[in-house]
Amino acid sequence: MLSLICLTWILLVLLTGSTVSESIVIGEVGQDITVPCHYSVWNRHSITSMCWGRGSCPSSKCSQPIIWTDGWRVTEQHSSRYQLRGDLHRGDVSLTIVDARESDSGTYCCRVEIPGLFNDQRINHEVVVRKARTSTASPHTYTSEQTS
Repeated sequence: MLSLICLTWILLVLLTGSTVSESIVIGEVGQDITVPCHYSVWNRHSITSMCWGRGSCPSSKCSQPIIWTDGWRVTEQHSSRYQLRGDLHRGDVSLTIVDARESDSGTYCCRVEIPGLFNDQRINHEVVVRKARTSTASPHTYTSEQTS
């Protein structure tokens, strides 16, 4: 009986994996858009590797990876338009998409590799890039009126 309970618990852990949270980030074409991602850094030994990928977070690693770090610096970057401008050593691994395009819309996965089985922090962000708003106001014309 005890072995059945243990087996059930192990299967539950294996099938569910780590928790995945989600958020929505909205920006405009031509803007830099920052997609947030942070993890807790207690000391220099808790600094860890992470990746950003396109699409939902898979069971391990990142699918369609766009940027990787070893925890201390960016080790792989698929485009200069994807940047990590935060303080990596303090756990700020937020992704900045430079000069956003409509084609940048979609799901992004931030995966922080936490040591241990099934401990990775996974966050899916839905990024929506809209066309820049155009002003409908008519231009102002100023005239001076002269009186005699």
